[in-house]
Amino acid sequence: MSPPVASPPAAAAAGPLHGRLRDGLLTRDRLPKGFLLNTAQVQAATTGAPHGPASTVPIASMPCSELGVESFMTRHAPPLEDVAVGVELELPEVTGNEDEVDEGWFGQESLDRYAPGGAAAVMSAIRDAVARCPSYKDTYVGGDTGETTVSLAKTDAPGDDGLVLRTKSTMTGLADPFLGETGFVRQGDVILMVQKAAAQKPRVAMEAVLVPAAAAYRAAAGG
Repeated sequence: MSPPVASPPAAAAAGPLHGRLRDGLLTRDRLPKGFLLNTAQVQAATTGAPHGPASTVPIASMPCSELGVESFMTRHAPPLEDVAVGVELELPEVTGNEDEVDEGWFGQESLDRYAPGGAAAVMSAIRDAVARCPSYKDTYVGGDTGETTVSLAKTDAPGDDGLVLRTKSTMTGLADPFLGETGFVRQGDVILMVQKAAAQKPRVAMEAVLVPAAAAYRAAAGG
């Protein structure tokens, strides 16, 4: 599953890891066994988000379909500063039992810093967007149509606030839905996000990365 213009402020707000937000990203030694950091995907910016152009439309008003797009945070709630790194896990190939086939674990961790009070407002906006969009219909690449349901759950990852956004997308011609998971943990004015690419038969949950990622950020921030 894959999924006009405000300029972000020029300087990041004061807070933990000010000026070195990248130090709060996951490190190899904190990843669960088998996971790898895709260092080629490390991204960092101090004057805006690197994931695409910002939008003047806030999260609370964005199209429902963007809840399943990886860049909706940086598009619709541009942070003062953003860093990200790719995370992946290649599972052993399974033969003879198609019911156990899994695409593996592919996604990324990002840290978004906001002005004081901004991160809490973004978390509230995400909850409002899900309440407004419990389900929606969409047309995908190639013309296939389908319906996606959206739900929120709590997370055990440490932080001031946290939630897990789950999507379940059924598509014409496919027996199994695509399941997507995105976790958010707010620590002060920083939102940590871990997003796992949607898969039809996932065997490893997104929180396998979210929990150690939140712990790594807290440790780096001295919290």
